[in-house]
Amino acid sequence: MSAYAAPPKKSAGEKAIETANKTIININTETLQKLLKDNPKIELVDVRTQDEIDFIGGTIDADENVIIPRGWIEFDVATHVKTKDTPIVVYCGTGLRSPLVAKTLMDLGYTNVKNYTKGFNHWKEQKLPVKYTDKAPESMLYSLPVKVKDNVYSAIGATAPATYANSGHNNNLSFIVTDDGVLVFNAGDNYLLAQALHSEIKKITDKPVKYVVLENAQGHAMLGTSYWQAQGATVVAHVDALKEAKAHGDQILERMQLGRRDKSQYTTLAYPDKTFEDKMVIELGGETIEILRLGPAHSPGDISLWLPKKKLMISGDLTFRQRLLPVMEHTDTEGWIKTWDAFEALKPEIVIPGHGSPTSDISELTRYTKDYLVYMRKQVSEILDNDGSEQDAYEIDQSAYSHLDTFSILALQNAGRIFRSMEFE
Repeated sequence: MSAYAAPPKKSAGEKAIETANKTIININTETLQKLLKDNPKIELVDVRTQDEIDFIGGTIDADENVIIPRGWIEFDVATHVKTKDTPIVVYCGTGLRSPLVAKTLMDLGYTNVKNYTKGFNHWKEQKLPVKYTDKAPESMLYSLPVKVKDNVYSAIGATAPATYANSGHNNNLSFIVTDDGVLVFNAGDNYLLAQALHSEIKKITDKPVKYVVLENAQGHAMLGTSYWQAQGATVVAHVDALKEAKAHGDQILERMQLGRRDKSQYTTLAYPDKTFEDKMVIELGGETIEILRLGPAHSPGDISLWLPKKKLMISGDLTFRQRLLPVMEHTDTEGWIKTWDAFEALKPEIVIPGHGSPTSDISELTRYTKDYLVYMRKQVSEILDNDGSEQDAYEIDQSAYSHLDTFSILALQNAGRIFRSMEFE
């Protein structure tokens, strides 16, 4: 008898990949790097599941990266990829699923599709740019506090929506250390996140947290209030933030609980201890801390914190960078633009924005906050002058901001909301 053994039969999956590889275009890591350098707007489609991404820790860092799990590609791709000739690169974890998705996209009529054969795992192993879903996996915090200036620290939140992976830490949680105690800016999205921030504060100082200031009544600003009150801190907010919390706090808490699941443990709705209208000054350990309501901005009760000796502002949601700002139903975009004058009049040298890392480049904050609002309002005004419709607003060219995080989520929403508000101005 012959000693020859027949090769093992190929699985259905292996056969499917073989078939796909006959028609798709495969690229390696070097080619993908070149494509991203030559065309930062190329659309990367990550076909892994969100849980898989959170567990492994991130996606390829690119201007345009959208997550569409393989099973949803036929349903969701048109929402994110607007034209059939858009350049697309598909990838997964190890290169097994992405060839099949590339073939599916070609069958759907997409004409400029490539498959990254190595997958995210190889990309990360090569220490190439990664956008993390959690920079501090050992902590509830998305990232650990960094020193911004002497005795001023900030734990920079994810420039993404609040998720289970980032524990709702998608805004900046800042604090000021003085000889007599600590002031915290933003209570955090939930009790455990507030506790995690406090744990990091204790590594820096043994002084107690005396005050917690809420930038507004959004969940990630105020739902950690009960933790800080239990530590003996006085929680401060604008009068309009208190009204908003009392009117909608139950719904805000419920949404957080649905998203954060077990991480929402111990979180209860609590209200600030003190409120103010225009200005509140706290003298703490030799530091003069001014809490200012400069005017309308992103949300009811938006406030900023000004340290005149340091020329440093913790702006809250008055300023944005690195992600597209969101326009809410209650956002006063005209008032926000006028508020910018009061912000610039202070001449801050360093700003910790509501979202994005600290910066001394005030022109960048202006470009991605005030200038964006001015541009969008001008475009909508022209549409209204020409008896246009809300559908026309959705066609406004916002490509100058498409590199910002959350652009794909917020751009059309912003256009619609600005149009509806300006219709009745």
